[in-house]
Amino acid sequence: MFSGLVAVLGSIAATQRGGAGARLAVTCELGGEAMSLGESIAVQGVCLTVAQLTRDGFASDLSSETLSRTTLGSVRVGQRVNLERALRLGDRVGGHIVLGHVDAAVPVSAVRPSGEFAAVRIALPSSLQPEVAEKGSVAIDGVSLTVSALGAGWFEVVLIAATRTATTLGELRAGARVNLETDVLAKYARSALAGARPDLASLLSLEPHAAD
Repeated sequence: MFSGLVAVLGSIAATQRGGAGARLAVTCELGGEAMSLGESIAVQGVCLTVAQLTRDGFASDLSSETLSRTTLGSVRVGQRVNLERALRLGDRVGGHIVLGHVDAAVPVSAVRPSGEFAAVRIALPSSLQPEVAEKGSVAIDGVSLTVSALGAGWFEVVLIAATRTATTLGELRAGARVNLETDVLAKYARSALAGARPDLASLLSLEPHAAD
């Protein structure tokens, strides 16, 4: 589990396809305790398992699902990526609960700079529309952000100066694709409401009780 607060930027050292999957090598200096095999690290918002420790970073294996659903299948050697190590119990959650389970790779429609800030409009698939709410949380390339505006088929976030400089989001341009993860609380609420819909419908159809 992550919080969407990017700790450091890394860079893609190598990509190697093999069968239906691939291996991705990342160069980074995460700081703190040494990385260990099997730990989870979010790379551009995608939860990956450290499969190999290298001299200057780590390597992870990507499944066909990861390659098809996220942007990691199209990264280039030298490209910068957002990195975050998994939370410890008791850590501050400065963003929101992020699982690293990307819902879709979606295109950026527009970037509108305004001084130190920038408003970014992002396409929203209709299948994910019920899981995004104005003033709610989303993770974009692993960065926890607040939805500032919402419409049919799109939503917007505003990037502050710190986010633009400390993450890869400052490099966004119209036409780029980003990894979108909706709020896990919205997912469970949607699932619960879908399951309860017959009961809700029956409750709404009840006749009012007659007064005693």
